Amino acid sequence: MSGHTDNSILINADIDTVWTMTNDLESWPDLFTEYASIEIIEVTGNTFRFRLTMRPDENGTVWSWVSERTLDPVGRQVRAHRIETGPFEYMHIHWTYAPEGIGTRMRWVQDFHLRPTAPRNDEQMTDRLNTNTAREMAVIRDKVERAAAAGSTTLLADTSAAPVPEQV
Repeated sequence: MSGHTDNSILINADIDTVWTMTNDLESWPDLFTEYASIEIIEVTGNTFRFRLTMRPDENGTVWSWVSERTLDPVGRQVRAHRIETGPFEYMHIHWTYAPEGIGTRMRWVQDFHLRPTAPRNDEQMTDRLNTNTAREMAVIRDKVERAAAAGSTTLLADTSAAPVPEQV
């Protein structure tokens, strides 16, 4: 068995703004609620190898892993996978961006399989990822729309309290 998620959200901003803001890896700790830090390890052309560190989960555990992300700016898509897979046998993510009306449809498709020793099985992780992805996409949408309305492609200060995310 394996896990699969397919989530999308319409962001009321042009595709260039959405693309620029969501692919600015160094801003991810401010863009996402679940990431505490990011360390860019290597950049080769449009491929980025980086370490993501999550905020502590409900048990105080801090999860961290190395991923590789390759941007296709012409095709407006990104392919990513975990290098350090942790509880996953594999984790592949495909992001796509498409103009829709006056906005942009951002879509994330995740394919994965958990190890038998993982704290969750594929079905449980699918449910968790679908829940977390919907929350994160809504937060990202709000931040990108706020920046776009201000004519910016950088994050604006957010004065609202972010919810504590559930972790993997």
